[in-house]
Amino acid sequence: MSKNQRRIETKCVQGGYTPGNGEPRQVPIIQSTTFKYATSEDMGKLFDLEASGYFYSRLQNPTCDTVAAKICELEGGSAAMLLSSGQAASFFAVFNIASVGDHVVSSASIYGGTYNLFAVTMKKMGIEFTFVDPDCTEEELNAAFRPNTKAVFGETIANPALTVLDIEKFAKAAHAHGVPLIVDNTFATPIHCRPFEHGADIVTHSTTKYMDGHGVAVGGCIVDSGNFNWMAHADKFPGLCTPDESYHGITYAEKFGQGGAYITKATAQLMRDFGATQSPQSAFYLNLGLESLHVRMERHALNGRKVAEFLESSDKITWVNYPSLPSNKYYERTKKYMPNGTCGVVSFGVKGGRAAAEKFMKALKLIAIETHVADARSCCLHPASATHRQMNEQELIAAGVPGDLVRLSCGLENYQDLIDDLTQALESI
Repeated sequence: MSKNQRRIETKCVQGGYTPGNGEPRQVPIIQSTTFKYATSEDMGKLFDLEASGYFYSRLQNPTCDTVAAKICELEGGSAAMLLSSGQAASFFAVFNIASVGDHVVSSASIYGGTYNLFAVTMKKMGIEFTFVDPDCTEEELNAAFRPNTKAVFGETIANPALTVLDIEKFAKAAHAHGVPLIVDNTFATPIHCRPFEHGADIVTHSTTKYMDGHGVAVGGCIVDSGNFNWMAHADKFPGLCTPDESYHGITYAEKFGQGGAYITKATAQLMRDFGATQSPQSAFYLNLGLESLHVRMERHALNGRKVAEFLESSDKITWVNYPSLPSNKYYERTKKYMPNGTCGVVSFGVKGGRAAAEKFMKALKLIAIETHVADARSCCLHPASATHRQMNEQELIAAGVPGDLVRLSCGLENYQDLIDDLTQALESI
């Protein structure tokens, strides 16, 4: 059986690394900034991209590449790279193919940090974003494109709105306009959704979340499907399809092919210049998390569904948002893209509004108050009194985070214990 034929559970445990005779069974931590070579000519081949290898860990490190290879196998891609955070992954994924004067279409329902990166910071860099309703019609989506559009971006399950992206609709529009679809697959993970199978071209992750799964190390990842034909749209992507003078005139799409050009350019150019690299130690922790990802995601999804069902039955809750609930507006789409479950994140409204929600939060005993999500330990956040506390009631509603909203990330505990904690906290209102 070839590596590609192995089932995803096996890839979680053994993907990316096959030790030789007498070599370490666990992925070794290569905690070194630099690497020795016998001659300047040997090192020169690395700088000319004529040979593979390592010379400085700001660009590449063996531990990081090994773990990236595992994630690449899980997603079914052709190449991957680790980064220092999910934010860095989102930035690199877009900036690798878009620059000043370019345009990107994005779903409006994305993580707030990513929205700010696109709408504020990258706008200052001369890249303009058009944000579209993820539930827009095909006509409305196609109308958002411009001659200078270079990519489309969305999230499989949006954080924290829990919107489920119609990947095939967005992929169809992207490809009709000759650009790739980039999908952040953080919440679903490749255990519950593999966007490449539905037409996505590039996948990103905040590995800080479920992939790590234990709140140990911040990190990000980009995976290229190898399916987008850059040379067929050479006029749109000169960075990949014309000589790079900063690397001796190499044309990435020609030298490294359809499956290697995108990640090679992101490493050789962007990682070289921005240095947003993940540390070998963090990559080691990430790999430990990946080894149990398939087991953990099943439990996260079960706990999320059980808790959502309980909340929906409570007369102290006004609404519940969880994609796997039959009452959810995205239920049919969820069954299509994630038939085996979604994630452990549930959002809901506490009857009585902001004051009741704040009282509920104070009464929690087992579930911790944190800004984090997608962890082995359950955690909860009331955005109106934490991350969005500077907003008034009208501004909160406009931002999609009304005062009664609570976001709960169900961990790996027994779901009945989580329900018991929620019950006693709701009774305190």
